[in-house]
Amino acid sequence: MLKTRIILVVISAVLIWIIFMLPKGVVENDDPLTKTTTTTPADSISRKVDAHVNAPKEVVENIAHLRAQFDTSSDKEKNAIFADSLANLYLIAGKFDSAAWFSEEASKFFNTTESWIKAGDNYYQAFTFATEQTKQTRLAGKAQEIYKKVLDKTPKDLDVKTKLAMTYISSSNPMQGITLLREVIAEDPKNELALFNMGMLSIQSGQHDKAVERLEELVKVNPNHTQGQLLLGIALMNTGDKKRAKEQFEKVKQLDKDPSVQATVDSYLKDLK
Repeated sequence: MLKTRIILVVISAVLIWIIFMLPKGVVENDDPLTKTTTTTPADSISRKVDAHVNAPKEVVENIAHLRAQFDTSSDKEKNAIFADSLANLYLIAGKFDSAAWFSEEASKFFNTTESWIKAGDNYYQAFTFATEQTKQTRLAGKAQEIYKKVLDKTPKDLDVKTKLAMTYISSSNPMQGITLLREVIAEDPKNELALFNMGMLSIQSGQHDKAVERLEELVKVNPNHTQGQLLLGIALMNTGDKKRAKEQFEKVKQLDKDPSVQATVDSYLKDLK
């Protein structure tokens, strides 16, 4: 039970910015969110909305309206604008793979670094929420393709490099991903995203002392990094240092008053008694 909860916390922490901004959902079931008169490649990716995602009525209506315009317009600039708007709406609806496809379509026209990063990030989100291995692999591959395109133009974008690393670790080539993360930390020892992910991966691989080292560095850089503070508590608990782990969990309770965070920390504190 404890191991399962740790894994769930780790997975959630990797995507914490998504969880704060969007409804958590997986695009899997058979209820169409919108209907259109034509079929686009986005439909082969996903035209379905998760039963647990209740998209606001106005979002559904806006998607239907924009899809109709996107499907019938031949103006490339207008379609790019429609695609970008649809990507944002599909994110709100929790349809991450459709959001990714439309953001990529917009990027093909705008062709800016920012637009490609957005497309890559949306594929990254879709990949992390996918439940089928074949789907995870395909979406990870798309994220890698786009992130590489970004890094060809901006090789110093360490956040993009870190996310690229995580797609390798979680799908096709873990050692290549670890190598990329080490390169990021070598170039920027205080990179929060890389330190966090290295700490998380150390916990997953049972290297708890190494996890403590990485996460202690992270919270020195950013003492208000709640997810890093929580993972540090977990790492300390796994090393057997119950005293420091308890102090760490109490610190998390002071940092974040969200009821779900409080309940999670209380359950760890209970295990330490």
